[in-house]
Amino acid sequence: MSIKDLKVGCQTFTWEMLGKNWNGGPDDLLEAIAEGGYTGIEITDRMIGRYADRPDDFAASLKKHGLKLVSFAIGSKSGFTLRQEIGNDLKATQRWIDFAAGFSGALVSIGSATVVSEGPREAKFEIAAEFYNRAGELGKVSGVDIAVHPSSHHNTLLFDRADYDRIFSLIDKTLVGWVPDTGHILRGHEDILDTLRTYQDRIRYLHLKDVDADGKWAMLGKGVCDTLAVIDIVAAAPRFNGWLVLEEESDTAAADPAAAVKTNRETMRRYGA
Repeated sequence: MSIKDLKVGCQTFTWEMLGKNWNGGPDDLLEAIAEGGYTGIEITDRMIGRYADRPDDFAASLKKHGLKLVSFAIGSKSGFTLRQEIGNDLKATQRWIDFAAGFSGALVSIGSATVVSEGPREAKFEIAAEFYNRAGELGKVSGVDIAVHPSSHHNTLLFDRADYDRIFSLIDKTLVGWVPDTGHILRGHEDILDTLRTYQDRIRYLHLKDVDADGKWAMLGKGVCDTLAVIDIVAAAPRFNGWLVLEEESDTAAADPAAAVKTNRETMRRYGA
């Protein structure tokens, strides 16, 4: 798959990170993302707003804005590392699987496991993997692909290469895919290209963003990410669905999310996508 054949979507966390400073709703996101030149969206459980129980209405709004749902991204206060919360987490996951099932090709992306309680760190991997695998089984029944999205945020269980190796040794790759995130990988370890090659067969789509040499978020193309080298590896992945999802967390985006994501879309055009 050549770079010109790739599809470019936008992740809504750029607005979610504003917290109480964001007073808009999901239609505001769709309008900004469409105006930014994107053709797809990955929306989170925190940003779906009034459409949470109205997938048909959300589908109509997506169509109005010329957008496709790439993925529905979810998290949990449990961090997916509390065994006593697995049942509740699976119930919530099924809810969003049912939502995503109405959108052709849409995945459910499950956030990074986080350490939210005391106890042996190794045991947290086993709990997280049990949850991810069981979520994958739910997705298989419903015809919705499930993928894990590791991050580098506070308390993450999935930060450095050793963490990636451990969780992937426990996750059934026939049930659970991977959404690599260039920024989060670079903040945790420098061997990003080797990591992508090693687990290439798990890749479903890509989160693309940048960081500087100190690991601080940077606008796309302004940091240390070798974007074209990353895309070459991802585009050759056997189960890659063709979507590059841009996500921006820099101070520039915090000042003006819509302008920042539009700039990133223009950057991708210069790369050829």
